[in-house]
Amino acid sequence: MYFKKITLLFFLIFATLGYSQTLSLKEAIKTGLENYGSIRAKNNYTNASRETLKQSKRDYLPNLNLSAQQDYGTINGQNGALYGFNGLGTASSGPALPDQNWNSAFGALYLVNMNWDFFTFGKAKEKINLAKMDVQTKETDLKQEMFQQEIRISAAYLNLLASQRLLISQQKNLSRAEVFKRTAAARVKNGLLAGVDSTLATAEVSKAKIALNLARNFVKEQNNKLVDLMGVAPQDFAVDTLFVNNVPKALLVAEKTTDSLHPLLQLYKARMDYSNQQAKLYKHFYYPTMTAFGVLQTRASGFQSDYITDQTAFTRNYWDGVNPDRTNYLVGIGISWNLTTPFRMSKQVSAQKFVSQALQEEYNQADRELKSQMNFADDKIKITLDNYAEAPIQVDAAKKAYLQKSTLYKNGLTDLTDLTQIMYTLNRAEIDRDITNNNVWQSYLLKVAATGNFDLFINEF
Repeated sequence: MYFKKITLLFFLIFATLGYSQTLSLKEAIKTGLENYGSIRAKNNYTNASRETLKQSKRDYLPNLNLSAQQDYGTINGQNGALYGFNGLGTASSGPALPDQNWNSAFGALYLVNMNWDFFTFGKAKEKINLAKMDVQTKETDLKQEMFQQEIRISAAYLNLLASQRLLISQQKNLSRAEVFKRTAAARVKNGLLAGVDSTLATAEVSKAKIALNLARNFVKEQNNKLVDLMGVAPQDFAVDTLFVNNVPKALLVAEKTTDSLHPLLQLYKARMDYSNQQAKLYKHFYYPTMTAFGVLQTRASGFQSDYITDQTAFTRNYWDGVNPDRTNYLVGIGISWNLTTPFRMSKQVSAQKFVSQALQEEYNQADRELKSQMNFADDKIKITLDNYAEAPIQVDAAKKAYLQKSTLYKNGLTDLTDLTQIMYTLNRAEIDRDITNNNVWQSYLLKVAATGNFDLFINEF
């Protein structure tokens, strides 16, 4: 009979609040991992780093350039030195005649150029390795964010569950207050009690209604937090309530240890590896680069070969000017080495080493904090388990006291003040039970967060 009443009470409360569906923890986590903005963003960052890795591998391919140009202009030449500063200048070539003339014709240049840094003393390889480290860093960052999101959603889910159970306790408290308001009113009407009892009973009903409204507001706050973490449209959820009446099974068996590194420590380690790889790449810039190159060039001109002696030996015909008639090729191997680069890059290498040391200190600090959190979680689990064992005793005793006081009140053997006090005690005991049961799971979640293995928690469901 009692179970049926509680079931009916759940139904009425959920119908009143307009819950659209029952949400399991696994569904909440799955939805949150799919929809949450930071996870979607970091997933895109990871995909971008993978594409960058592919691009870094393709950087080793040789450069192959095709070029074609067709021009129209004069070819007056002049003896003298010239430097094409910033590419400003023309490549017109012709005889150095005593006077300026405006003879002009078409000309063309067709060019195929290939150059390939075929041996870079490890620079190309280390660039690829750096891109791989970047992918690894982005992947571990995504994994860490997903782990944290799983913890956040689980905590919000437990908070919503606790708020809904508190709402039920406050609803039961209001029901008790209304019952005794009616009892007191009837007895006052029949002259069996003073009128003040009816007034006090009315005050207790109002107090219970205020507490119920505060509980409803608390439910909405916790529900909205869960909605935000899931990345879904605003809606009201009814959460699973069965598991919270038991303790996590993992607490009843021998503790399992995990050899895997915490996702947060994995992230710091990946960042250290990336920093060390950067320093390694910078060192390879100390060395020269060997390049193979080849050029195939074809030229055309409307000026004839005897133009130097006969300034009429040219044509303004377009086709004659752009039809190629001279070709040259060139192949070779070169080496380039900026001898001052090692002096500059040495400071960049030392700076990167300091970055690696800083990341190592952050890793050590995070490791200490996780160990401290683990120790705190173990102590908290012990305390919450003790409270979990005591809570039913408190509720049972409060129920018996409430039954005794209510019977005495109905028979005129005690006053409403004593009954009100015991009603408060029963209400407080029920709330303590709801909070204590939930705290067992919250403390276990805290330990899982310090362990870094979320499977230990989700496998309980």
